[in-house]
Amino acid sequence: MALGLVFGLVAVVVAVVVGASAYRSMKAPAAPKTTVAATASATPASDAASAAQNAMDAASVKVENGVVKFYFASGKSELAAGASAALADVIKGAQEGRKLVISGYHDATGSAAQNAELARQRAFAVRDALKASGVTDNKIELKKPEVLIAAGSDAEARRVEVSLQ
Repeated sequence: MALGLVFGLVAVVVAVVVGASAYRSMKAPAAPKTTVAATASATPASDAASAAQNAMDAASVKVENGVVKFYFASGKSELAAGASAALADVIKGAQEGRKLVISGYHDATGSAAQNAELARQRAFAVRDALKASGVTDNKIELKKPEVLIAAGSDAEARRVEVSLQ
């Protein structure tokens, strides 16, 4: 019975991936033949793994214990959809006189200078969203980007947090 459930789940995942690929190919211009051949030779398992990796790499935003956490796609500094709604409580805190602290993080792999610069750009993107929502400069404190050394996902290293002080 459990084996049947596993096979059923795999079939559903493969069907979703194939359906999404077919839908995208109907909307997108035709790909070069070399790309089509490479895609045709890919296994459903690798397609599912690729789709899962893309989902994990997507920008997102969470609010945990009053801290707004922005997660960024690899190499990107664009905020996730829903950023304004997630910032509502901290913006209210700033309007009540509290200071907002923006902390950026990056991992230790690759160029330290490039990682720090990208973390800075991400923090600026969050700062700009706060300013666009009416928060003044004197209510915003930017901390220097920190290297995330602890074991964790790549997404944890690609984040900016906003907290109230």
